[in-house]
Amino acid sequence: MEKFTGLSHLFVTIYLSNFASFMVIPAITDVTMSALCPGKDECSLAIYLTGFQQAIIGVGTVVMTPLIGNLSDVYGRKALLTLPLTISIIPLVILAYSRTTNFFYAYFVFRTLTAMLCEGSVICLSLAYVADIISERQRASAFGILSGVASSAFVCGTLAARFLSTARTFQVAAFVSMLAAAYMRIFLKDTASDRDASTEPLLKQAPETTIDSDGESSRKKIEVFKNIPSVEDLICLLRSSQTFSQAAIVAFFNSLADSGVQASLLYFLKARFHFNKNQFADLMLIVGVAGTISQLLFIPMLAPFVGEEKLLSIGLLVGCTHMFLYSIAWSVWVPYVCSMFAVFVVFAPPALRSIASKQVGPNEQGKAQGCISGISSFASIISPLIFSPLTALFLSEGAPFHFPGFSIMCIGFVSLIAFIQSTMIRAVPPVASHKISNNSCMEA
Repeated sequence: MEKFTGLSHLFVTIYLSNFASFMVIPAITDVTMSALCPGKDECSLAIYLTGFQQAIIGVGTVVMTPLIGNLSDVYGRKALLTLPLTISIIPLVILAYSRTTNFFYAYFVFRTLTAMLCEGSVICLSLAYVADIISERQRASAFGILSGVASSAFVCGTLAARFLSTARTFQVAAFVSMLAAAYMRIFLKDTASDRDASTEPLLKQAPETTIDSDGESSRKKIEVFKNIPSVEDLICLLRSSQTFSQAAIVAFFNSLADSGVQASLLYFLKARFHFNKNQFADLMLIVGVAGTISQLLFIPMLAPFVGEEKLLSIGLLVGCTHMFLYSIAWSVWVPYVCSMFAVFVVFAPPALRSIASKQVGPNEQGKAQGCISGISSFASIISPLIFSPLTALFLSEGAPFHFPGFSIMCIGFVSLIAFIQSTMIRAVPPVASHKISNNSCMEA
């Protein structure tokens, strides 16, 4: 009963956090365009800035997500969740106050800095928390439910944005993000695997100084730095299991495609079909409802019988297919039809995380999830550098040939690569009974 209580508090925290994050998405494109290019439906500056922001955020998350995941194995999930949930409030408060050009640039800077730490950290720590208390047999279903909770927050947040004014949207989002941080601190309990370290401060004071023979003082290293994962640690983790390394490759190409969609799709729809905030919200509602139903009902039912490997391949195959359809959209109703493919697309993330989770020991879930998140973040650095200029070029009058959706089609091909790699993953017995170490890596 206690573990289900812990899960329920985690789900509420994730719901509130994602509600606040997702409800601003339909409005942020219009806010950006209004601040940078008032009265226009096509703005290369907005596309480039969005892509630049994603790349910088990716640089930060490549470093921070594995570190946070690794530290959470020692100091507890709750302690590490506090930081991203708290600082993510700042950029929402800025746009809640004003959305003029100066305030937009302030938001842009703070959003970039805070997301370097927050982006991916909350979901990474949440997945590790679930893995701590759920058996391997039920883990894929539990990950699917966690994704379903996030999707339901997406639906409710998007629905709220659909009927609220832009100003009120950011005000409500700022309040709910504060509520998420407060709820987590009050109600969420650390898992048993976090041990007594969860009650210790992250940065311990150094021990008393000692004097050597030369009369010089020296201090021992602060304990926390022993937990910073090196490149060798991550390479060791990747080499520890062929299945894990294959999952990491899939994560890279899938994130490369997803980040490209984030950087390009909304601007493509605005330029191609003149979408506004309400139409973006309608589109996202369809995606959210379809994804929520799938994650809460279909994944828990299918995972025990079909297996994570097949669910992953199905999700990626449908994902690349619907990107191809987006790219050749010939009428305004086509994007709405494409959005319903989310029923199958959402199979991929929880299946991928479950596959990775089963390849490490119980005390290394944070490290494993952080490694996958870090690889995904690295892809998110590269993706906007490729797809933002490509989108801006083919939406402009100087395009080499007339194909506004060319960048979206390229994203579809990247997703196709992820699908091909996923078909090479074979189900293997979980290896969660042993701890991966540098010594075992060297022996391998």
